[in-house]
Amino acid sequence: MAKTRISISLEKEQAERIRRHAERVGMDVSAYLVHAATRQMTETDAIEAQFGEVDQLIAQAERDAGALADEPVPGGAELTEQERREVEEALALVHGMQAHGSEQGRVA
Repeated sequence: MAKTRISISLEKEQAERIRRHAERVGMDVSAYLVHAATRQMTETDAIEAQFGEVDQLIAQAERDAGALADEPVPGGAELTEQERREVEEALALVHGMQAHGSEQGRVA
């Protein structure tokens, strides 16, 4: 199989550390980096395969929630200010934002 050369740039300390690790396991630097990258890609592929369906469900739920937010409230009822704050706080928790004191965490 034909080989392709890839050039990378890194700090001298990183290069030395990689060389030492490669030597410890009896590999040259190229083989060591290919092995490390291949291992990382395999791990990432496995994680995506395991959680891909869950990610799709979450994305669909977020789309559905966005569509519901655009619909009028049944019976024409509006949320009270307290209810709005509770919804904002719940959404902030879901999205990992800090609702307290952060305008970025606020829902318009």
